[in-house]
Amino acid sequence: MNPNEVLRIVDAIHRDKNIDKEIVFEGIEAALVSAAKKHYGEEAEIDVQINREDGSIAARLEGQPLDSEETVGRIGAQTAKQVMIQKIREAERDALYEEYTELQGQMVSGIIQRYEGGAATVTLSNVEAILPRGEQIPGETHHVNERVRTTVFEVRKSGSRVKVILSRARPQLVQRLFEQEIPEIADGVIEIRAMAREPGYRSKVAVASSDPRVDCVGACVGVRGNRIKNIVDELAGERIDIVRWDDNLEVLIPNALQPAEVEQVILCKMLGRAIVLVREDQLSLAIGRRGQNVRLASKLSGWDIEIMTQEELAESIDRAVSGFSSLEGVEVEVAEKLVEEGFLSYDDLSIIEPDLLMQMGNLTEEQTSLIVGQAEVRAEQAEAQAAEARRMKREQDRIAEATAEADRLAADEAAAADSGTSETPQAAEAAGEAAGEEAPNGAAVGHDQSVAEPEVQGSRDAD
Repeated sequence: MNPNEVLRIVDAIHRDKNIDKEIVFEGIEAALVSAAKKHYGEEAEIDVQINREDGSIAARLEGQPLDSEETVGRIGAQTAKQVMIQKIREAERDALYEEYTELQGQMVSGIIQRYEGGAATVTLSNVEAILPRGEQIPGETHHVNERVRTTVFEVRKSGSRVKVILSRARPQLVQRLFEQEIPEIADGVIEIRAMAREPGYRSKVAVASSDPRVDCVGACVGVRGNRIKNIVDELAGERIDIVRWDDNLEVLIPNALQPAEVEQVILCKMLGRAIVLVREDQLSLAIGRRGQNVRLASKLSGWDIEIMTQEELAESIDRAVSGFSSLEGVEVEVAEKLVEEGFLSYDDLSIIEPDLLMQMGNLTEEQTSLIVGQAEVRAEQAEAQAAEARRMKREQDRIAEATAEADRLAADEAAAADSGTSETPQAAEAAGEAAGEEAPNGAAVGHDQSVAEPEVQGSRDAD
């Protein structure tokens, strides 16, 4: 291996594998040291240096110079080659790892190579990555040779390879698509201040403009909605709400809850909760389907949002004042102060900071502990009662469904009798099930009839 050949190899590896030249030089030096120790013994003190300018090799054994030809040729070129290949592979892996670590959260485009078991293998420019089922948009399907845009979610080393995990379900994909489709965001005139996403269903994006002449919402929507339409199409029809950002929470929260109309926002700073008052006809719109609208608005604003009507708030206040006053050691004035700070349930009171309660009621530490302990017990009792109420509701629904089914069968049987037919097939089947089949010994064998449990409606309030 002459000096010119060393430089040629280093340059070729640098260009082909995108590995820094210094790393390649160090790999060759380590390979030559390893090969020399195979010949002279593992305990031998060997040093190999390659001149970065001319490629010449200088080797020393116990401080004494060695002939470069002997170091490379006679000592074991094959051993040196194997070590060098291993070092280059490690360097290549490290380079890929650093490259894709810097790309975490950024959007990349690739071709789907395989699609098996719900997971897709995506070929990027210089690595094969994985798009797991859990990181895909729900309801979306892919096929081989399809070009797909994703974000880099996770990068980790796996042996001599780099494992890159992609995602289409993370909020970063929506942000990168906005940056790509809306020049004002890419230029920094419009800034995305907050995001909340439930992939495949709905996203809320809060934007603000640094230029008063630029309407941040209108720029994101585009002429006739063409800009936002491109993003929605890429996200398989996912609905996107563009929200005008405001540092004032009393303005931001109503914006985040649109299209519902909000009457008033009450901020409970001790609990990080916002009580939002709406009219009765706006209640379901503010909450959204399965609580989705209020849940996303909570994530966007960073506050726990509770939707109420004026009447519901008045009832909650009266109930809270009455309940807190019934606790040993809590005066009516203290109960009213707690309610003013947004504490409306025993569960809220059970998590209050003891110092705050001591200050509000001028209480001792022992009195505070007693009050919090009582609140915890009553919170558990209230949860048990709520669970029992839900169970009773399910039972009533089952009974109502069974009664309705029996009435329907009776009506069918009566209609069949009026028309001169002995019985309808459904009535005959029901009668057979009710009477049971005749066993060989003359005893009736009955069949159990079960009624499917209806789906329990979720709580009106957001999780």
